[in-house]
Amino acid sequence: MLRVTRSTVIDAPIERVWEVLRDFNSHDRWHPAVARSHIEGGEPPDQVGCVRNFHLADGNHIREQLIALSDTDRISTYCILDATVPLQRYVATLQLKPVTDGDRTFWHWQSTFDTPPGREAELADMVGRAVYEAGFEALRRYLRSGGERRSRPAAAGAARGGDMTGQAVVLKAFGGADQLSFENVTVPPPGHREVRIRQSAAGVNYIDVYIAEGEYRMVEPPAAIGMEAAGTVIDVGSDVHDLLPGDSVAYAYGVPGAFATLRTLPSDQVVRVPAGIEAETAAAVLFKGLTAEYLVHRVHTVRAGETILVHAAAGGVGTFLCQWAKHLGARVIGTVSSEEKARIARENGCDLPIVSTDYRFAEAIKAATGGRGVDVVYDGLGRLAERENYDALAPTGHWVAYGHASGALPPLDPALQSAKSLRVSRPVLFHYTDEPARLRAMATNVFAMLERGVLKVTLRHRYPLSAAAFALQALQSRQTIGPLVLLA
Repeated sequence: MLRVTRSTVIDAPIERVWEVLRDFNSHDRWHPAVARSHIEGGEPPDQVGCVRNFHLADGNHIREQLIALSDTDRISTYCILDATVPLQRYVATLQLKPVTDGDRTFWHWQSTFDTPPGREAELADMVGRAVYEAGFEALRRYLRSGGERRSRPAAAGAARGGDMTGQAVVLKAFGGADQLSFENVTVPPPGHREVRIRQSAAGVNYIDVYIAEGEYRMVEPPAAIGMEAAGTVIDVGSDVHDLLPGDSVAYAYGVPGAFATLRTLPSDQVVRVPAGIEAETAAAVLFKGLTAEYLVHRVHTVRAGETILVHAAAGGVGTFLCQWAKHLGARVIGTVSSEEKARIARENGCDLPIVSTDYRFAEAIKAATGGRGVDVVYDGLGRLAERENYDALAPTGHWVAYGHASGALPPLDPALQSAKSLRVSRPVLFHYTDEPARLRAMATNVFAMLERGVLKVTLRHRYPLSAAAFALQALQSRQTIGPLVLLA
């Protein structure tokens, strides 16, 4: 019995390499030795027991069966059923492992087989060089080139390498939603480490209001606005290895421009969306989910038994904060503006929703906590809630000021802060997501919570992209419950 073993390192993330290799019928798209291939009986190409029937470029014919597949360990094992090549009792296994010193993949490929007498060296060399080593290099080229797939073609109408015409919501001048217009725009092809996306949904966030009003000078009009969207990759630029045309993706990017049908942006700010999560759900979740993730895990680590205060507990971020903190074992108190929103907040993990339309809530919180107050307040209100937030906090509490819907929060008087030994944080999401590896880790956490049912999304507010101004006005006037999305 002969054993042939080869290993290599691929300069691409393990998820990207595994997605190609776990498809038992993918090799005719990237391996030069394979001319054509199909799965017999129309079975899925990742179904254990399926048979691939393929012809080699030299005219030989092989039938192989998938006998084991593990997404957890990223191992695939298969055997030859019959072949015109004299490889007898051939069993092969490929396994991927992440490289610890970078976003790369270690690929180990080995097989055992018998041969006719006298042909051992010839056939071992053929398997090692013409199959394994040639396959390593071919997959590298495939990923570098963008890996165009027959089963997932680029979006219709894509003119690879050229400009495309799309539509975008453009801020004509600072002043608010009234200054938005829906216009045709030219979208350039992706450059170095960029991707171009055909977007199908965009999420609406309060930061969009701040930008439109000019409070956050993140654009200079005229300019497209919007911070998060989801869609499908059309084409990729040079040195992009982890995304392919046809991939479902989303982003929450620190440069506005998401309210559009097409967009080109850096690939390292784009994350792949797991199968089964629709684009409009991804667009509704990512920005607000990332915000909740860094607030409960990175800015303040919520622990079981803590009592937290969440403002706008029936809103987009507020709902996710309630759900996630409750999952972590915290007691959740929230403020809302109506009895209907109190019901929604309670359904999403808020133990005690307080209805308040005048920024008065500290007395109710003190009563609910035996006079102690809360361990952390997640403050998205700002100036008008300043005194109430202070009064609601327990000694050694943490004031996390991540937004200011009622106006910018002034600097906290050091004497007041020391009187309760308070910690004060003023975090910005994009400081946490500017590092690609950390962004991917945060997004993975968000999507995992969504898939596990910890984060639940109810989309009550959908608008066409051209109605972005109306959506921002509805958000600002507190008429909405949960996430808002624009559909392209």
